[in-house]
Amino acid sequence: MIDIAAYIGLFCSALIAATLLPMQSETVLVGLLITGKQSPVLLIAVASLGNILGAIANWLMGIGVARFKDRSWFPAKGAVLERAQNWYSRYGKWSLLFSWLPVVGDPLTVVAGIMREPLRTFIVLVAIGKIARYLFIAAVTLKVF
Repeated sequence: MIDIAAYIGLFCSALIAATLLPMQSETVLVGLLITGKQSPVLLIAVASLGNILGAIANWLMGIGVARFKDRSWFPAKGAVLERAQNWYSRYGKWSLLFSWLPVVGDPLTVVAGIMREPLRTFIVLVAIGKIARYLFIAAVTLKVF
């Protein structure tokens, strides 16, 4: 029997975790994998989809946020924003493979939006990193290796 609440909870935690808000989806995924009540493949798919959609929300925020950079309330002051843009210019789109990393991954997806990374490229690279991370977590949790 499919426990839809578990999948919805995992999706929401993965979506929120991919935004700039503090949240961890890995612990939710591990907990659900340990219970063994849901399909590991479906859990990985749901977590990945939520996390990728959260990253797309960050990208969209980046697309729109650049026009506010000169406002007094803007959280990233000129030097910080310029440093992030220089970093992204230096390492480019391939850095999106590391968008799953804690602390730097979520801001990286915002900067990709600011830098106008094409959405198709963004989704492919972000998806590779995020799906690989969830596959690794599931493999370790289920002792596949």
